[in-house]
Amino acid sequence: MDRGPAYKTIIILAVLALGGCAGDHLAPVSDRSISDGGQRVAEGHYEVRSGDTLYAIAWEHGLDHRDLAEWNRLDSPDRLRVGQRLRLEPPADGVSQRSPEPDSGQPQQASAEASSDPGETTDGRTGLSEANGEAPGEWRWPTDGDVVKTFSRDADGKQGINISGEAGQPVVAVADGQVVYSGSGLVGYGNLVILKHGGEFLTAYGYNQSLMVDEGDRVRAGDRIAEMGTAVGGNGTRLHFELRRDGQAVDPLEYLPDTP
Repeated sequence: MDRGPAYKTIIILAVLALGGCAGDHLAPVSDRSISDGGQRVAEGHYEVRSGDTLYAIAWEHGLDHRDLAEWNRLDSPDRLRVGQRLRLEPPADGVSQRSPEPDSGQPQQASAEASSDPGETTDGRTGLSEANGEAPGEWRWPTDGDVVKTFSRDADGKQGINISGEAGQPVVAVADGQVVYSGSGLVGYGNLVILKHGGEFLTAYGYNQSLMVDEGDRVRAGDRIAEMGTAVGGNGTRLHFELRRDGQAVDPLEYLPDTP
């Protein structure tokens, strides 16, 4: 039966309207409030995933890793397990509680266990070992180049500086320290290295073309840890560098020497 052009026009408009509605309500790429098992994670908590480290979780949420460990009564930063749920804020009663283990099955370890080192000291707040316990007395530049973006508290969460350079250019440790993260799991940083310097300082080196260190490695100031790559978003060859003190972002230019 021929329903005529008016009927066909109504059908076309209806299809377009449905398509427009779908386009306005696209599902998010990743909802971190939902666990891998489909259960909602309570507000103020985080479920550990494969490849996570305590330092990376703390970095992503703007926390001090020692506070995160204390709130969850973690004796070692290397004993996180996939599926474990961590408190991201202090308990209301002020009493820290040990974070629950995954409900079922043999949990997969999120990061390798740290080997014991008799030369390490201990942080009195949590019992976490703190290699090279003193803060660096002197910093050096992580690479050569011009600062093309100064420190600011951006809406995208990255709070550091960008340094221009050439692809493959060496990226070095700004001070003696230990690698606590090496990977690409933090959104917006590309290939990223995070170093711990004593108990209070962390430095991060993002947008790398390649990484040359592994978690747990000890490095000296000036050691090559990565090679410069393209900024996330394709805005030229850059190193993104951040410095945090007690979990809070600070302006690296207030700590680095006047010239590279």
